[in-house]
Amino acid sequence: MDGHHSNRSHSRSPIDRPSSAMSHNPRIFSHVSVPTKESLTCTKEPQDNASWDRESHTTTMLLCRSKSSQTPLEHQLFMEEAYNSAVCFKMLRDIGTSDLLQVKYITKKIKKMAQRSPNLVMETIHDYFKNNPEISCRHRFRLFQVLVAAIGALDVLEETWQKCFMQLALEHMTKSTELDVTYQDAASNVLLALCRHSWPAVAKHLETELLTGVFPHRSLFYVMGILFSQEELLKKEDRKNWKDLLSQMARKSVPFLNMDVWSKELLWAITKSGRTQQEHSPDKAFLFTYYGLILQAEENSTTVRIHLKTLLETSHQWAKQREGIALTVGLVAVRHLDDAWAILEQFGRSTPFKWSLQNFSLKPHSHNLEDLRWKWASCTILLSYGQMAAWAKSYILPWVDNILSRMIFYFRFSSWDETLKQSFLTAVTMLVGAISRSEGAHSYEFSQTSELLECLMTMIEKEPEDTLLTSIRQQAINIISSLCELRPPMDMDRKSRLLSICFRSIFTLPQLDVLEKHSSHLLEPPNIQGLFSQTMEALDHMLQCFMVQNPTANELHFLLSHLYIWLTSEKTQERQRAVHRCTTLFKFLTDKCCLSTKENFIRIGQLVAMLGLLCQDSDRTIQSFSLEALGHLYQLLMHQKAQETPEVERESPRELFGPDAEEASLWSSGDQKGSPPILWGTASKDDSIFHMNSSQALKVITNHLETAELTDLIWTAIDGLGSTSSSWVQAAADLLLLVIQEHGDGLATVGKMGQAIHHHLCAIQMPQAKDSALRVITLLARNHIPELVAAFLDFSSPLDSHAFRLWRALGAEEPASYLILTVLLAWLQKRPLPPSVDDSSSCPKEKPYLRSLAAMNTIHELQFAREFKKAVQDIFPQLFLAHLTQMHYILELNQPTESEQEAAMPSPQSTSLEALKSLLSTTGHWHDFAHLELQSAWEYFTSIHTYPQAVGLLARAMVQNHCTQIKALLGYLLPNLQSQQERERKTAILLLIEAALTVLAQSLQDPSSEIRVASLQGLGNILFHPEKESLLQGQLPAFLNGFFQKNKAVVVGIMGIVSDVLHRLGTQGAGAQSLNIAINTRYYFDDEQDKVRAAAMALFGDLVATVADKELSNLRTQVCQSMVPLLLHLKDQCPAVVTAKFTFYRCAVLLRWQPRYTLFCTLAWETGLSARHFLWTCLMNHSQEEFSIHLSQAINYLHSRHRHIKTWAAFFIGYTTCNHPQAVSQIISDNDIKLLFSTFKELKKDPEPGIREFASRQLSFFWKMSARSKK
Repeated sequence: MDGHHSNRSHSRSPIDRPSSAMSHNPRIFSHVSVPTKESLTCTKEPQDNASWDRESHTTTMLLCRSKSSQTPLEHQLFMEEAYNSAVCFKMLRDIGTSDLLQVKYITKKIKKMAQRSPNLVMETIHDYFKNNPEISCRHRFRLFQVLVAAIGALDVLEETWQKCFMQLALEHMTKSTELDVTYQDAASNVLLALCRHSWPAVAKHLETELLTGVFPHRSLFYVMGILFSQEELLKKEDRKNWKDLLSQMARKSVPFLNMDVWSKELLWAITKSGRTQQEHSPDKAFLFTYYGLILQAEENSTTVRIHLKTLLETSHQWAKQREGIALTVGLVAVRHLDDAWAILEQFGRSTPFKWSLQNFSLKPHSHNLEDLRWKWASCTILLSYGQMAAWAKSYILPWVDNILSRMIFYFRFSSWDETLKQSFLTAVTMLVGAISRSEGAHSYEFSQTSELLECLMTMIEKEPEDTLLTSIRQQAINIISSLCELRPPMDMDRKSRLLSICFRSIFTLPQLDVLEKHSSHLLEPPNIQGLFSQTMEALDHMLQCFMVQNPTANELHFLLSHLYIWLTSEKTQERQRAVHRCTTLFKFLTDKCCLSTKENFIRIGQLVAMLGLLCQDSDRTIQSFSLEALGHLYQLLMHQKAQETPEVERESPRELFGPDAEEASLWSSGDQKGSPPILWGTASKDDSIFHMNSSQALKVITNHLETAELTDLIWTAIDGLGSTSSSWVQAAADLLLLVIQEHGDGLATVGKMGQAIHHHLCAIQMPQAKDSALRVITLLARNHIPELVAAFLDFSSPLDSHAFRLWRALGAEEPASYLILTVLLAWLQKRPLPPSVDDSSSCPKEKPYLRSLAAMNTIHELQFAREFKKAVQDIFPQLFLAHLTQMHYILELNQPTESEQEAAMPSPQSTSLEALKSLLSTTGHWHDFAHLELQSAWEYFTSIHTYPQAVGLLARAMVQNHCTQIKALLGYLLPNLQSQQERERKTAILLLIEAALTVLAQSLQDPSSEIRVASLQGLGNILFHPEKESLLQGQLPAFLNGFFQKNKAVVVGIMGIVSDVLHRLGTQGAGAQSLNIAINTRYYFDDEQDKVRAAAMALFGDLVATVADKELSNLRTQVCQSMVPLLLHLKDQCPAVVTAKFTFYRCAVLLRWQPRYTLFCTLAWETGLSARHFLWTCLMNHSQEEFSIHLSQAINYLHSRHRHIKTWAAFFIGYTTCNHPQAVSQIISDNDIKLLFSTFKELKKDPEPGIREFASRQLSFFWKMSARSKK
C-alpha cells in the first residue's frame, strides 16, 4: 500500500488504474451526487445545489457499507476517488442538457480535472459511453468535444486509453445521425486529438482505409485535411513522417484513377455542394490536395490531361471550389508543367469560357444559375497560374513571361469585380513570390512586368475614394514592391505615374472614424484600423524598396517631389499621411545608412522649407512628424557632408516613439484617436536635434546649407506665401523671416525674390504674415538695395498700395532710405529717348524709358512716406533738379496727357509735375509752391515752349522767398552745366540765370564795399549799371501816360513792360513812381475787358513784391483799398484774372497777415462758403481801420455786371452785417438798403440751396434793421 501511495502524483497510480474498485461497480455513478464539499475545491457551479443535497443521504449510506473492510487510509483514498468520479459523472450527464455557456464551463472543469487525474477522467468518460448507449446524438456530440479537450490537456496518454478512444472514434466517424457531418467531424476530432499520443496507429489506419480500392468515407479525408492544414497537431518528429506517408499514399493511389467508380466518386466528392459554399470543409480541401498529388505521381500524360480537363469543366461559382481546382493544377505542375499549361490554354480557348468572358463583360447583370457556373472561370485560371508558379518553384523562371501575359489577358478581358481582382492579386503574389525565391531570378529580364504594373495601377486607381473595405490597395502595392527587384527596372515616367496614383488613392481616404462608419452596414465589417495600418505600411515599404534599388539623392528627390503636393494639401489628414511617409522614409535611410554619399542632395532647401512650414502646422501630429523628419534629415545631411561609408544593414538602437510600431503607424492622416506620440530619443549627442524646437532645428540645419540650397529654401517659402491656407501663409512668412535674419547677407537673385514677395503680398490677408513679409524686405535692404530697387521698378508704374508698402519697408531703416533715393535718382537720370518711327532695328515692345518714368513715379510717392522724410529733406537739391529735368524729358517723349488716356491712369506729364509739387510742399517750401499755384504758373510746365518761363518763375519765387536750399542748389547747377544731356544743361542755366540775377542784384545792397563792387562786376552787361536805374525809373512816367490809351491792347502791353521794368529794378523798386503805378493800376481792376483786368492785377502784384518795408507807408492805403476788389475778383469768371489770387496773397504777405499757410491753401484750393468766410475774417481782423472803406467798396460791387462778383459782394456785406450790425447801420444809407434788398431778393432765386438760405436770413435781418432806423 505504501508503494502505491508514493506514486499518487503520477498518471499510473493505483487509484487511476482501470481495475480500481470503482470500475467493478459502475452503478455507483448513478447514485453518487456532489456533496457540499465541492464548494471548497471548485468554483461555484451554475447548478441548483439543492438537487444534489437531496441525494447526499443515500450516498453516505452506500459509502459506509464498505468502510468496515478498509483501513482508514484506504477509506480516505476510496472516498476521494468516489467523490471525483461522482463530480465527473455528474458533469458528463449534465452536459447533454446545458446551454453553450455551461458546456464551456464544464469542458474547462473537466480539462483541469484531467490534468490532475487523467486516468480517472478517461475511465469515467469511457464508462459513460459504454453504460449509456441510449443517450442522444447531440449529448454524445458534446461528450466528443469534452473528450477532445481532455486528451488535448494531457502530455501523456496511456496506451490503454489510446486504443479505447481510437476504437470509439472509428465507430462514430462514419455513423449517420441527425447531426450529419457535424457529428462525424466531432468523432474525427477525437482521432485527431490522439495523433499526438499514438501517431503510428492513426497513420496506419489512415493508410489502410485509403488504399482499400473503395473510395473512403469523407471523415477519413476530414482527418487528413486537418492534419495537412494544421501540422502543429503532430509532434515535430512526426510531421516529416506524415509528409512522406502522404506522398506514398498518393503514389499508391495512382491506379485508382483508372477505376471508373473510384474516379467518379472522387470527382463527385470534390464537386458536390457543401453546407455553405463559402466555407471549404477540411475533407473537401484535402480532396483537391490529394487529387493533385495523385495526378502529380501519375506517369501517363494523357491521363493527367483528361483529369485536369474534367476538373476544369466543373462549376467555378464558389471561391473555395476555384481555389481547390487551382491548387490541384499547381500540384500537378510540379511534374507535369507542360500538361498543366496545355490544359489551361485549351480551357481558355474553349467555347463556354469565351462565351462567359463576352457574356459577363457585356451583360454583367443578366445571368441565370447555369451562367454562374462559368462567371468566375477566369478567376480559376488566374489562381491556377499562380499555383503553378508557387509549386513549380525554380522551374518556373522560363515560363514567367508566358504566365504573366495570360494572367494580364484574362484580367483585362474579364468582368471586373472584387472576386476577379482578389484572384488576380493572389495569383500574381504567388508568382512574384516564386520568382523571388528563385536564385537565378536576377539574371532574367522579364518583358511583361511593365504590363503587369499597368494593371496594378489601374486597379489601385479604380478603388473607391471614400471606403477601405478590402486589402486590394495593400496587396497591389506589395506586389509592386516585389517587382522593384526584377529586371528591367521601372522607367521614370511609369514610376511617376505609379506614385501619383498610389498617393492619390491612399492619401485622399477619409479619416478612420469615417471609414469605420462606411463599413458599419456590413454584416462582417473588416478591421478598418488594422487594414489602414497595413496599407500605410505597404506604401512605406514600396518607397523603401525604391530607395534600396537606387540609393541615390536623385531617387530621393524624385520620390519626395511627388509627396510635396500632398504636404501642402488643404486637408489635414492628407498632410498628416504625407509627412508621415516622409518621416518613415528618412528614418529608414538613417537607420540603414543606405543612401549614397557620392552626390549631394538635390533641392534639399526645398525639402527643409516644406518640413519647416509643416512644423508650424495647426495640427499637433503634423508638427511632431515634421520635427522628427527634420531630425532624420539633419542626420542624413551630416552623414553626406562627412562622406562616411555606409554600413550595410546597420540597425539603429534608437526608437523615436514610445508606442510600438503598429500604434505609431496609426498616427497618420488624422486617423489617430487621442494625443500624438511623444518624441523622444536616446541621450546620444547625435540625437540632440530631436530635443530642439522647430526654430532651433531649422537654424542648425540651415547653417550647413550652401548658398544655392538656402536660395532654394527661400524660394519655397516665398511660394508658400501664395497658398490659400492662412496658416500656411503665416508659417511661410515666419520661416522666410527666420532664414533671412540668419542668412540674408550673401544671397543671390534677391531682386526676383522681392518681385515674388510683391506678387503674393496682395493676396495675404493676415496682418501678422504681411508684416513678417515686409520685415523680410527691410532685412534684405541692408545688403541688396540696388538689386531690390531695380526689381521693384518693374511694378512701380503705377504704384499700388502693396508696392508702396514694399518701398516703405525697403526704406524702414534710415541709412537704407537715403541709399534708395540715391539709386532711384540714378535710374531717373537714365533717360533714353524712344526710337524713332523709321528705326526698324528696335523692337516696338521695348520701352527702356519706362524705367525712368517708374523711378519718377516711385520718388513722387516716397516723398510722402514717413520713412523717407529725412532722406528727402537731405537730398532736396538733387531731387529738385531731377524733377525739373524729368519734366523736360517727358515733354521730349511727347507722352499723352491725362485727357488722352484713361482717367484712372495719371499721365507721366501730370505725375512729374505732381512730383515737383509734392517735393516743395513736403519739404517746407510751400511759399515757393504758393507763388506758382496762385499764379497758375504750373501750366507753363505742360509745354516745352513755356518750360523756360516756368523754371524762371520757380527760381524767382525761391529767391524772393529766401529759400534755404539756394546755396545747395547752386552747388549742383555748375556740374549740370557740364552734362552731356542738353536738357540738364538747359535746366541748370535757366535756374542759374534767374538765381544769379536776383542774388547779384541783392548783393548790391551789401554793407561791404568789396562785395558790392564784386556784385556789380558780376552783373556786368547782364543787367545794368547803377546809373541805368535812374534811367529806367525816369521812363516810368511815360509808360504811365500810356495807361490812358484808348486801345486796350496797347494798355495791356504797357502794363507788361512796366512789370518787366519792375522785375529788372528788383529791390530798387519804382521809387517815387510806385504810388502813381498803384493808383493807375487799381483803376483797371474793374475794367470790362478780361485781359486788362488780369494785366492790372498782375502789375499790382509785381509792384507790391518790389516794395520794401520802408516804402510800405506810402502804399499802405492803396494796398488796403485793393484788398476788397481783389477778394471779390477771386470769383471772376475769366480764367486770365486768376492772377487776383496771387496778387491778393502778395498783398497779404506785405501786410503780414497770419496764418499765411492756411491763407495760401484757402486761396489755392478752397471754393465753398467756408473759404469765403475765412477770407472775410482775415480782412476784417487785419483792416479794421478801413472798415467803412471796405463796406463801401463791397456795396459798389453790387452794381457789377458779373453775377458771381455781385454775389460774392453780397456775401461780404452779409458777413459784415451779421458780425458788425451797429457799425453797418451807421454807414449804409437808405439807397444802400434798397440795393441790398434788391440784391438778396435776386439771390433767393439762386440754384444753390446754401445761397438761397443765406439770402433769406439777410433779408430778414435788413427788414429788422430798416424797421429800427424808421423808428
